Amino acid sequence: MIEWSEQHEMIRDAVRRFIEEEIVPNLEELEHGDLPPYEILRKMYATFGMDEMARGRFERQIAKAEAGDAKEKKAREGDGTGDGAAMQLIPIIELCRYCPGMVTALGVSVGLTGAAIMSKGSVEQKKRWGLDVLTLTKIGAWAITEPGSGSDAFGGMKASARREGDEFVLNGSKTFITNGPFADTIVFICKLEEEGVDSRDRKILNFVLDRGMKGLDQGKPLRKMGLHSSPTGELFVNDLRCSIDHLLGGEDALNKSHGAGREGAKDTFQTERSGVAAMALGIVSRCLELSVAYSRERVQWEKPIGEYQLIQEKLARMEVARMNLQNLVFRTIELSAHGKSMGLAEASAMKLYAARAAVEVAMEAVQVFGGNGYMAEYHVEQLARDAKVLQIYAGTDEIQIRAIARDLLTG
Repeated sequence: MIEWSEQHEMIRDAVRRFIEEEIVPNLEELEHGDLPPYEILRKMYATFGMDEMARGRFERQIAKAEAGDAKEKKAREGDGTGDGAAMQLIPIIELCRYCPGMVTALGVSVGLTGAAIMSKGSVEQKKRWGLDVLTLTKIGAWAITEPGSGSDAFGGMKASARREGDEFVLNGSKTFITNGPFADTIVFICKLEEEGVDSRDRKILNFVLDRGMKGLDQGKPLRKMGLHSSPTGELFVNDLRCSIDHLLGGEDALNKSHGAGREGAKDTFQTERSGVAAMALGIVSRCLELSVAYSRERVQWEKPIGEYQLIQEKLARMEVARMNLQNLVFRTIELSAHGKSMGLAEASAMKLYAARAAVEVAMEAVQVFGGNGYMAEYHVEQLARDAKVLQIYAGTDEIQIRAIARDLLTG
């Protein structure tokens, strides 16, 4: 893919109009008030038929699973156009031009929680939880990070599941959980208690928890540097009892050498990292747009600052970053068109570049605006705060470097 098609541009323009009408007027309340993003996201899903498209995909997937269709592999092959991937990425790009936090809230609910259920769950579990999450009827949260683990997500994990007959008893706490305060459906990742097995080697399991279950406490939204439109909170699980039908994959998950959760979580990280380029493209595009306009209007020493070479260099570097990010997005779409996806190392490389580019461009935009750029009145201030998290979540820059280097050294 070398450019957006006319159809893609029409969809982009329609999404942009929706954002300007529904999100921009509420931006102050989303970013600094108490307005959760979910009703606006549901309206966007309904406006563009995204909920019905999700329902259609769900029904086809369930039908194939129930029929034991041998052609299921073919269903994962690309359509030759990548339109499906493009239609998913365009709203991400456009939302990130104004409100990156809404993408995080949406992506974690549908892209992480929903995907985990649909990839690892039984047919019954997919029916029970999958459809509601994929259509935004219910909000999902994917709970892996703990206060003491950070980047050592698996090795440092303390949350546990103890089997007692046909039930499991869950204990543990999670932090920095997107949608945690408001989630209806939570994929809770923990270790199986196994006698004689070192804690770092124990099986990783995924349990689906419902809001209101006895022993589950969802904390209030945490205050953050940025992404204020994406509620983030803590989860506390204390002697929560659930039957095996809450374990994604059921008995099959228990029979795997490391449990079903470890590889599933890695797949989720890979998907999450691939999406960061689209988020960065939205942030960078908006910062560049605002910086160009300001450079034309802002006058110093009797001429627009855009006529000074130092400012021109900043704008030129922003455009280079925008072009590179757009090409990475096009690569993602092209791979999808052929039924392929990036490996973990390539996804890590893309995330590393995209996150750094977004932060660099956003901070340079603040610099172009000078004192005004430091004021919340100007949008670049918010985008600079929002961009920083791209270097932290879904694996820090340092973790991406580690993944890339390991692949190079062992390849």
